[in-house]
Parts: sequence; C-alpha cells; structure tokens
Amino acid sequence: MQRLTPKLPHYLIMLTICWALAACEQNSYTTWVCKNKAGDQSTLILKKAQMQFQDKALDYCGSLGMRSYFDLPCPALIQDASATFLPSTGAMLMNGTTFQCDAL
Repeated sequence: MQRLTPKLPHYLIMLTICWALAACEQNSYTTWVCKNKAGDQSTLILKKAQMQFQDKALDYCGSLGMRSYFDLPCPALIQDASATFLPSTGAMLMNGTTFQCDAL
C-alpha cells in the first residue's frame, strides 16, 4: 500500500495563500491624541484610507512630499483639502486650526 504524503512545495504554497488571505482581513489603524493651541484635546484615527476626527470621516486624497491630505469629497487640487497631516511630526491643519498630534 502506497502512503500518500503532501508534497512540501504545494503545502507551503497553500500555507502562504491562507496566511496572505488572513492578513488582508486585518484592519490596521493608528490612534493619535491631538491638541489645539487652546489645549482642547481630540482623538484622531487613521484607518485604511480614512481619517476619523471630531465626528468627521474624511477620505485620503493623496500626498505631496511628507504631507497627507484628507477631505470629503477630495478637491481637484489635493493641497486644497480641508485637512493636512504630517505623520512624521504629528502636525495637522484642519479648516484653519492647527493641532499637534501624538501617536498612542
């Protein structure tokens, strides 16, 4: 009687596919605490291609250099978006108000 054993390369391919599919289902997000100049505090969440801030959900419009732009809807020129965020420094400008954000 011949014993059936899985071939190693096929097994590894199937394992890799299952791992990749499981990873695609995970939601990755970053939470920040932002303060304006008056010291008022708000929570900012970057989740997939969306920013959640002060009861607003803004879509990612694109980036120019280190700046990321968010708005709903996105303007023709992304630099005209209502929110500008610099993840490297935590600086954010939204509708004329400056915030300093720190990642949690």
